[in-house]
Amino acid sequence: MTGKSTFGIRRAGVLLATAGLVFAACGSGTATTAPAASTAAGSSAAGSSAAAGSAAAGSAAASPSVPPASFDPTAIAAAKTYAATLGSNIGGSVSVLAVWGGTEQAQFLGMLQPFEDATGIKVNYTGTRDEPAVLTAGIASGQLPDVAGLPGPAQMIQYAASGKLQDLSSMLDLAAYKGQTPDSLVQLGTTSGKLAGVFLDVSAKGQIWYDPAVTGDLSTTPPASWDALTALATTDKAKATSPWCFSVESGAASGWAATDVLESFVLKSVGPTVYNSWWAGKTKWSDPAIKTAFQDLGTMVAGSFGGSARILTTNFANAGDPLFTSPPGCLFLHQASFITGLGAFANKTRLTDYNFFPFPAIDPQYSGAVEGAGDLFGAFSNTPQTAALMKYLVSSQAQTLFVAGGEFLSANKGVTNYPNSMNQGLGALLSGATSFVFDASDQMPAAMQTEFYKQLLVYIQTPSQLDAVLADLDSVQASSY
Repeated sequence: MTGKSTFGIRRAGVLLATAGLVFAACGSGTATTAPAASTAAGSSAAGSSAAAGSAAAGSAAASPSVPPASFDPTAIAAAKTYAATLGSNIGGSVSVLAVWGGTEQAQFLGMLQPFEDATGIKVNYTGTRDEPAVLTAGIASGQLPDVAGLPGPAQMIQYAASGKLQDLSSMLDLAAYKGQTPDSLVQLGTTSGKLAGVFLDVSAKGQIWYDPAVTGDLSTTPPASWDALTALATTDKAKATSPWCFSVESGAASGWAATDVLESFVLKSVGPTVYNSWWAGKTKWSDPAIKTAFQDLGTMVAGSFGGSARILTTNFANAGDPLFTSPPGCLFLHQASFITGLGAFANKTRLTDYNFFPFPAIDPQYSGAVEGAGDLFGAFSNTPQTAALMKYLVSSQAQTLFVAGGEFLSANKGVTNYPNSMNQGLGALLSGATSFVFDASDQMPAAMQTEFYKQLLVYIQTPSQLDAVLADLDSVQASSY
């Protein structure tokens, strides 16, 4: 297990560096941020390590700029008018930590511009793909952003139990928020009777993406079963180098992209009851159902473009780039709906250059089961600036801008003007689900989630170690719930 130990040492170093970089970038002058002296020192350190930190964890600090061209001027005006009702001369600043980079970050920052213009509040944004480590370190040190995306409902509960997360019912119009948000999302953001997290957006997970020019249009008659998809890949194997594209690199959070694939195999083979029992720590990792899902994942790895070397070293955002090469490197990519704003997808045309179909059932009775996730936000300070921002983020006016670029699906039921038919179809997939489950890894305790990521990397590198991987996960499960 030398490789595992080496990874653990490397990961620990990256987490410490990442936490320091993020806290330096997040400073906003509120009680929850680093002291001024620390921030100044951190700025100097960040200057010499920014490239390494960004490569390791996707960290990037940025300020909002001119709203993207996808924003309708009328929608911008409506958002600014609403923001003005929150206070026109508040001033000051608020720090925000979230996972977004690339076009997703641009969309988020553009959505914030009318808020800044109307309130005079400066938003200091930092992006990192390793939120769990950064926030866990911040809980211990007290150096926290004012507002942050939370890794998932399970971590939200832990942060709330620590006394660090604010009760959002004191900041929001609770009745209005509940009226505009699906009940399932309200409940996922509630712990001990208090609203600790709100969803800005939701995503449908488990889509299979493809290039219609290569495979033909599969959207109207998609493979009805996993066997049918496998047969199609076999029939079309001469059209691409490999059946699948797959990659999982994401700095210190590497491996998370593989959790989504494994979760699809679990949900579509044994259904939501076992799925929920598993993430809750009641079904062991060595259970035959979970072991079979790992083996199915192993089959996908074996049939993926570039093999395990590319899977482990290519950033998740670029996993599907070979779909569009000539000749194609692969036929299919498994990824959530947010992939449309990342990698080569960001410069392609929906429906023409790419399309999707749902992950097919392995057991027919679970054909309508859908996995989803979302960006859950909480507040670590209760200032006028924080309260104003939280109100703005969940409003239909802000959310209308948020979905305009096509990267996001809104958690606000009042938002219906999606910019394209593909996003309308993704929304219909969520609303038409026979059962809906939330991302499993996002609901696991932090220690379990981290080990899940790590052991997936071990398995991808050395599939013969499956039994040892599952034994390790069983051990962590026994101690972390």
